[in-house]
Amino acid sequence: MLKQYDCSTRQEQREIRYFAQDESRFGLKTLLGRLITACGVKPIGQWQWQFKAFWLYGAVEPATGESFFLQFSHVDTVCYQRFLDEFSKAYPNSLNILQLDNGRFHTGQDLAVPENVILLFQPPYCPELNPIERLWQHLKVDLKWASFKTLDQLQARVDQLLTQLTPHMIASITGYSFILDALSALSTV
Repeated sequence: MLKQYDCSTRQEQREIRYFAQDESRFGLKTLLGRLITACGVKPIGQWQWQFKAFWLYGAVEPATGESFFLQFSHVDTVCYQRFLDEFSKAYPNSLNILQLDNGRFHTGQDLAVPENVILLFQPPYCPELNPIERLWQHLKVDLKWASFKTLDQLQARVDQLLTQLTPHMIASITGYSFILDALSALSTV
């Protein structure tokens, strides 16, 4: 955790928290991946080409493993506004810094960023800088070569995977050393 933040206009102090935020698509189209086979033998598995999907919006705190997820049917400024509002309500007593990409819906003119949230945009075309990308990869490993007949079945499986995540697991997956070092340096100031 970081030291207190002095809001000069409000004369109040808040804890500063750093979160990595992103969205990921989960759909019925089968995710292909590597399988162990004999040398020269192509992997065989069931797959389907259905394009029904939902989006998982998420924010994780690499220092503690704290996480916040919401599911939406699509990605746009209206859905992102709802995510920001719910996120702000979930962490009302802290000043929350959200690292995110430069998605068009993150910068929409109609977007009203809550007063306890600061958006920190990463450089364009650098998804590898966002720690939550590793969490999406971790979740999708368990979905490779899996076929679901309905979105409800997929949603149930994703919910199950999310409940299996512990704060310790999330922190170990998303805890980039350069971020943790910067956060620890700030906490000693």
